[in-house]
Parts: sequence; C-alpha cells; structure tokens
Amino acid sequence: MKGKILAFSLLSVFVCSGAFSATLDLESALRETYRACVNIDDNLHELKVLAGINTAVTGVGTGLGIGAVATGLAKAETDAEIERLFDEMWEISGDFDGDFPTAEEKDTWYQNFLKKIEKTEWGGSKVSSESQKSETTSATSEKEQRIQELNEKSKRLGNWRTGLLAGNTATNIAGAIIASKTINKDDIQGQVEACISATKELNNAINAAHMNGEDVSEAKRIYEACREYSYVDITPINKRGKGAMISSSVGAVVGGVGTITSGVANSDGIRNDDTSAGREKEKNLNTASNVLAVGATAASATATVFNATQIAAIKKVASVAQECTGVLK
Repeated sequence: MKGKILAFSLLSVFVCSGAFSATLDLESALRETYRACVNIDDNLHELKVLAGINTAVTGVGTGLGIGAVATGLAKAETDAEIERLFDEMWEISGDFDGDFPTAEEKDTWYQNFLKKIEKTEWGGSKVSSESQKSETTSATSEKEQRIQELNEKSKRLGNWRTGLLAGNTATNIAGAIIASKTINKDDIQGQVEACISATKELNNAINAAHMNGEDVSEAKRIYEACREYSYVDITPINKRGKGAMISSSVGAVVGGVGTITSGVANSDGIRNDDTSAGREKEKNLNTASNVLAVGATAASATATVFNATQIAAIKKVASVAQECTGVLK
C-alpha cells in the first residue's frame, strides 16, 4: 500500500513539474505582456485621430453637397422662370410657327416679330394704333431684359453648383483615402489578440510563482487591467472604416459624374441652344446634375456617420488600452 502511495506521489510531482515547465517564469511572462500590449494605446490614439479628421472632412463634404443641391434647385427655379417668359413671348408673337430661335437667330426673330405686329392681327384685332404697338414692343423688351438677367443668374448658379460638387468630390476622395488607412492600421486586431494571449500566459505564470512563494501583487494588477481586452469587440472598428471607405468612394464617383454633367449643362453651347430640343436637353442635364448632387451628398453624410461611429468603437477599446498601458508603464 505504501508503495502505491509513493508511486502516485512521484507521478503527481512529475506531471506538475511537466506542466509548470511549459509555463513561462513570471519575469518572462511580464516581459511578453509588456511587448504585446504596451503600444496598443498609442496606435488606437492615432486611429482615433484619423477617424476624427475623416469625420471633419466628410462633414465638410456633406455641407458642400447640401450647398450644391440647394444651388441646383435655385437654378431650376430660375430656369423655369426663363421658360415661362419665353412662353409668354411666344404667345405675344401670335401665330409664329416653328421652334424657338437659336442664339444666332434671336435678333432676326425679334425684328421679324416687331414687323409682324405692325402688319398682322394680334390678339384677335388689327394692331394698328401706335399705342398698341408701343405697349407690345415695351412688354416684349421688358421680357427680353428680364430673360437676360435671369440667364446671367442661372449661369452663376450653374457655376456655383459645379464648384460645390467639385469640392464635394474632392472631400469624398480624401475621405476614402483616410478611411482606407484606418482599416487594419498597424493590425490592431492582431495586436489585441496577441495581448490577450500574453495575458493568459501571465496568469499561468502568476499561479506558478504564487505556489513558489513569489510576490505576484504587481503582476496581478497588470493581469487584471489587461485581461479586459477579452471582453471588448474590436471588429466594429474595421467594419465601420470599410463602410466609410465604400461610402466615400461611391460619393467620389457620383460627385465626379455630377461635376462633369453640371459643367456640360452650364456650358455656352448647351445654354445658347434655344430650340425646343436644345432647351429640353439643357433641362435634362440640369435635372441629372441635381439628382447626382443629392446622391453625392447622401454618400458623404453616410460616410460621416460611419466615421463618427468608428470613433465611438475606438473609444470603447481605448478605455481598456489606457488602463492596461497605465499599469504596464
């Protein structure tokens, strides 16, 4: 019986010795924990700065996009007023047939119109009195002047819309680049996983050292602080960074197309074509520009939300990193 007890005791010592031989000594475990965990806080700070900058950049882009949309709508109202005045002049011209004149034909058309009201019936009665001629000529001249003023306003608004869309596009490009840098920056995920692994090894070393009668109070403080990484989810940081990058990339493409479309719609070649087909083409291009401005603005706003929520996710991990780094240093 005594021989069996002695054999069991020897076996237990052998097993325990084998288990602890695979465990790092306390000093080595502390060194590995320091190496794995100490830089996470600094890297998270850099990541938070990048996300903050990107939030500001995409926020500016959203503002520029909103300005482009508002300017585009104001231009649409101005163009609608121009079209209304054209229609009124058309009605004044009586039975004039055909398309609206081109820019080159406008002066000729207007002169022919003045001759027309001298020789034909207008409004169902002969336009013969000088007062009627004067009133008609005056009304037409006022409309021509108003159309010219509105055309100048429309041109300015079109240029502003193009410029604002270009600014929105630039911020979306910058946002996509910055967001890409926040994805897997310095492999934060890998660093946290390495820190968790090192902390587990530290706990094993603490247990072994405690059995040997060593002072483990400082090591326990480090373990208690750094083991909290096991309870935080770091995946939202990369997910939201990817979301911001995709949104900004979409905004850059949509905004770029919108900038080009707006520039074409506001070009002299399109604006000066006063035929029915030309006016319809200009209207369609302006509508497309406004729709693209809305799309680019929505993409910028979405990227801003992703950036802001990425910061919130970083802060959750950063609170653990500060505690862990604090006791390590």
